Amino acid sequence: MDKTKTLQLLADKGEQFKKYFDLLIEWNEKINLTAITQFDEVMTKHFEDSISGESLVPQGAKLCDVGTGAGFPGVPLKIVRDDVQLTLMDSLNKRINFLQTVSDNLGLDARCIHTRAEDAGKGAHREQFDVVTARAVARLNTLCEYCLPLVKVGGKFLAYKALVDEELAESQKAIKILGGKVEDIVRFDLSNGDSRSIVVISKISPTPNKYPRGKGKERSAPIV
Repeated sequence: MDKTKTLQLLADKGEQFKKYFDLLIEWNEKINLTAITQFDEVMTKHFEDSISGESLVPQGAKLCDVGTGAGFPGVPLKIVRDDVQLTLMDSLNKRINFLQTVSDNLGLDARCIHTRAEDAGKGAHREQFDVVTARAVARLNTLCEYCLPLVKVGGKFLAYKALVDEELAESQKAIKILGGKVEDIVRFDLSNGDSRSIVVISKISPTPNKYPRGKGKERSAPIV
């Protein structure tokens, strides 16, 4: 991961990131978006972390950020990569309202959808995206069942994690069953020294129709 490029992208789009930060702090007083509220920490732990995966996203990709919350990593990726066609997906409508405000104020033209990933994976969004991202949503085996059904065959799922080895070991069966294959584990340090990983999972075959199972089974009885 090219840290110099990442920091340059942050600097180049500094005005948009400042607007995003201001909206995040304003809305955080009304709804729970982040426990991190200091500007420098938000820039590093949220924004820098999010755009560290920029080089893994193909030109013009249709990207869906699942369980996007306050918009990470999807919104920062869109800020530095205007070519990306961004869909932000979250189960809480208050967060979707916040993200629509961010999109409108920053001129991002993002599609903000209020839905659960397991419902989206059964419906019109199934296998529609070149890239699906998720950050701080669930353990990897659960996350794969949420996300891989949304990825086109030939596309990829980018799972943003801190330490990932244990989760990766318990997710091998889920990844295979759901049509994925681990392509790479990109490990890097943020500028504050925190270690991060992005698990790159390629979609090599269609996800079987029974997945995602829904009714909370992805979390209560993950594939192991």
